[in-house]
Amino acid sequence: MTRVVQIVIAASAGALLGAGLMLMRGVSAERDTVRPPAPLPQVERTLLDEVSAQVRQDYVEAVTDAELARAAAEGMVASLDPHSAFLDAAEYRAMRVSTSGHYSGVGLQVAEQGGRIVVIAPFEGSPAERAGVQAGDVLLEVDGLPVQAGHLEEAIDRMRGFVGSKVRLAVVRDGSAEPLQFELERSEVHVRTVRAQPLPGRYGYIRISHFSDSTPRDFARVLAELQSPAPLAGLVLDLRGNPGGVLESAVSVADEFLETGLIVRAEGRTADSRFEMRATLGDALHAAPLVVLVDRESASGAEIVAGALRDHRRATLMGERTFGKGSVQTVMPLRDGQALKLTTSRYFTPSGASIHERGIEPDVSLAAVAGAPASSPDAAVDPAVRTALQYLRDRSLVGTQVALAGEH
Repeated sequence: MTRVVQIVIAASAGALLGAGLMLMRGVSAERDTVRPPAPLPQVERTLLDEVSAQVRQDYVEAVTDAELARAAAEGMVASLDPHSAFLDAAEYRAMRVSTSGHYSGVGLQVAEQGGRIVVIAPFEGSPAERAGVQAGDVLLEVDGLPVQAGHLEEAIDRMRGFVGSKVRLAVVRDGSAEPLQFELERSEVHVRTVRAQPLPGRYGYIRISHFSDSTPRDFARVLAELQSPAPLAGLVLDLRGNPGGVLESAVSVADEFLETGLIVRAEGRTADSRFEMRATLGDALHAAPLVVLVDRESASGAEIVAGALRDHRRATLMGERTFGKGSVQTVMPLRDGQALKLTTSRYFTPSGASIHERGIEPDVSLAAVAGAPASSPDAAVDPAVRTALQYLRDRSLVGTQVALAGEH
C-alpha cells in the first residue's frame, strides 16, 4: 500500500487530543514543506489591528502582544467547527506521542477526575508497572513538586524524559495511611493498543483500544498466535470505545480481512485532501466469519474499519450506532513547536456513504449489553462478546449443515 501520511488522532481520558482523520504536514520526506498561506485582505488586517489596539489600550489588565496573538489564533480556528484547533507545543507533542505508540517515560495512563490526577492504568511491562504503581493511585508529586488539578499535561511532561534518567513519584492509595514513594528509571514505553485471547471452540477475541503506528504489527502478531496451531473458526473484533488513531493503521487492520476493493475515500478542495486507499490480496482469517463490536464511542478510524468490512460484506456489526466522525483534519506545524489542526475534507465508506454526524448502524443491535468493554480482563464474561460468540457458533453450525446436505 502506498505510504500516505494521514493520521486519526486517538482520544482517551485526558491524555490524548480528540478523534479525527488527519493529514500531517512537515513530518515526512514526502511532505516536508508547508504551502505558505495567502495574505489577509486589507479589511481583515485593519479589523484585527483595530480590535487588538483597543484591547491593549483599554482592557482592565495589561495583555501582551503574544497573548493577544494566541487568543486570536485560538478563537479564529475554534469558530470553524468542533474538530479544528490551535495546538500549543505541549498538545502537539502529546498528539505525536499518541500516534507513534511509544515514548520515553514511566508508562502511566493518567486522567483528571474530581480535581485529582488519577492513575487509570500502568502500561504493560513499563517501569511504573514493575515498581508496583496501581490503577486508582492518586498522583501527588513528581520529583517533589506538587501535581495540581488543571495541569494534567504538565504532570505528564514531567514524568517523561531521557531513557535511563530517574524520576520520583508520590501517590496516595486507598488503604495506605501514608503516601507511597516510587523512584522509577525511565525507559522506552510501548503503548499496547491490541489485546487478544482465545475463546472456547477455536474462536478468538481481539480488542483494539486505538490505532497507533505499532497497531498493525501487534495485530498481525496476536492474530497469528490465535491461529496457531490451527486456523480460527471465527473472530470477535472489539472496537467499542475506540476513538481512532493512525489512519494507515486502521486501513491495514481492515486490509487483513479483505482481498480487494476500496477501503476509504476522502474528498476536499485541495489535491492533498483527496485520496483513496485500497485493499491488497490476502485474508488473514481465511474467510472465517467475523463479528465487529461497536458502540456510540467508536469513531473515525474505528468507523473506517467497521464501514469497510460491512460494505464488503466481510463482517457483521453488533452493538450501537457509532459516533459519526467523518471529517478530515490537516495538522500544519507552526513556529515554536505549535501546530494548526484544520478540517480539510470528508471521508466516505466504500459504498460512497458519508457517516459524518450519522454514524453507522449495526447489523445487530445490542443496546442492552453494548458499551465500554468489561473491566474484567476475561473477555468471555462480557455479555456482548458472549452474544457475538454465539452468533459465530450459529454461523458455523449453519455452514456445517449446508456442507453435509451437499454430500447427499
